[in-house]
Amino acid sequence: MSQQHDHNVQLFEHPGLGRKRAKSTPKGRQVDPRALEEIDALLGDRSRRRDLLIEHLHLIQDRYHQISVAHLAALADQMKLAFAEVFETATFYAHFDIVKEGEPSIPPLTVRVCDSLTCAMHCAQDLLDTLEKTVPAGVRVVRAPCLGLCDHAPVAEVGHHFVHRATPETVTAAIAAGDTHVHRTDYVDYAAYVAGGGYALLNDLRAGRRSIESILALLDDSGLRGLGGAGFPTGRKWRAVRGEPGPRLMAVNGDEGEPGTFKDRYYLNTDPHRFLEGTLIGAHVVEASDVYIYLRDEYPLAREILTRELARLPPGGPVIHMRRGAGAYICGEESSLLESLEGKRGLPRHKPPYPFQVGLFGLPTLINNVETLYWIRDIVEKGNGWWNAHGRNGRVGLRSYSVSGRVREPGVKLAPAGVTIRELIEEFCGGMQDGHRFHAYLPGGASGGILPAAMDDIPLDFGTLEKHGCFIGSAAVVVLSDRDDMRGAALNLMRFFEDESCGQCTPCRVGTQKAVTLMQRPVWDQDLLGELSQAMRDASICGLGQAAANPLTCVMRYFPEEFMTKDAAE
Repeated sequence: MSQQHDHNVQLFEHPGLGRKRAKSTPKGRQVDPRALEEIDALLGDRSRRRDLLIEHLHLIQDRYHQISVAHLAALADQMKLAFAEVFETATFYAHFDIVKEGEPSIPPLTVRVCDSLTCAMHCAQDLLDTLEKTVPAGVRVVRAPCLGLCDHAPVAEVGHHFVHRATPETVTAAIAAGDTHVHRTDYVDYAAYVAGGGYALLNDLRAGRRSIESILALLDDSGLRGLGGAGFPTGRKWRAVRGEPGPRLMAVNGDEGEPGTFKDRYYLNTDPHRFLEGTLIGAHVVEASDVYIYLRDEYPLAREILTRELARLPPGGPVIHMRRGAGAYICGEESSLLESLEGKRGLPRHKPPYPFQVGLFGLPTLINNVETLYWIRDIVEKGNGWWNAHGRNGRVGLRSYSVSGRVREPGVKLAPAGVTIRELIEEFCGGMQDGHRFHAYLPGGASGGILPAAMDDIPLDFGTLEKHGCFIGSAAVVVLSDRDDMRGAALNLMRFFEDESCGQCTPCRVGTQKAVTLMQRPVWDQDLLGELSQAMRDASICGLGQAAANPLTCVMRYFPEEFMTKDAAE
């Protein structure tokens, strides 16, 4: 034995234990050869770029119905990333089922039951409880946040098949049928869209027959604002991006995760090329070389349609990339969306700089919502006179209201901007459901606050609701009746925000958790809840934490009868 070898052995000697040989395995997490082979085959000739991490995680999830730690390590090796980077990204998103070492495998089929407000109003909890007891072996049942089908509540997702107005019987039938996909053919495809004059505007713009400045002037004069919730003037945003030095990019926000919102789904599933033409016009105006469409994972049908129709577009123009969300509401916030597009956790960025200055991959980026882009062609072709001819109560234009809850005819309602809730219910929704009396409404989704039926004359538009502690947001209107518990509704919404908080900042992460705890008590400490709400509003990084308490504060303000204890009532 050499002197050096003898020295190494002595390092592992311990009195009374004899000699211990050094392990030959190197330090650090080792990549399983079989897992590496499986990941290599799954990725094939796809790029291993960092921004494709979430797309590759989807490939694993779709193939194996779960993601093992061994596959995460193999993916990290393939993409030349630290295991910690891959692990923290995978565990951030709700739709990636991570199986750690020693844990049992996840059943091959998952049933998700939506428990957001509208579905909860339609007895989603009873459906969930029943399914947990009755589903066959090999099926997992879990609760899920809003699935974007509030007009068909309650909703369950069996694999990637959605069951509308779900019952235990219809869900069981869907399970028996297997993990199927619904293929839609009744939409305006490329040939039909072109036959109706589609893409003529884009072609005129590209050929120089119509100027970029004329497009921008029409958008300025129309007053079109971002319809994803923020309401920033569209023409001004396009000008701001165009004013930044190139190269520039464009990102489309199709991640409408706000409970009560489903208008983007409707337009993507019925008239996708109208949205695509608006997207390509925007890309041309700001001279974006690439367009990234970020679509929520709960919209597999829209993704299927877009993939099919994008392949039918003639060559030329920017490169369009489809990107798939993974179950994170926070990624509807524009800077979180950019982080997710880069293959990272969807943590909001601090501003400034703003995305139009430093956006995707550090480049100036135009970010627009699906519906905003959907209206570009109509406004330019028909003119501002057509757009401004619509509107009520001193407002102009059209709004797509996603209406759900206790109305007889829920759905996407194209109505004049500024319509009141009473007009919306009576003229566009067929009135209230039988046996229900109008009691309250959410004018702007989960974060837009709650108002009583007595305040039924407020125009539903930007700038009209803020003084009442609410906002229109994405125009997700949820109608509640005298049979609904307002405290329970506010608690449901706060639980949603608790689940969806990204955890980056303490006011939101801890504030939503503490609010849920306080709201579960029989008697609310309104002073403490008010102080907590103000702290969240003042100190949270992004709009999630800043607006999470709106339903809570509205219920305390407008529904004082909900806080009468039994003793007080007597």
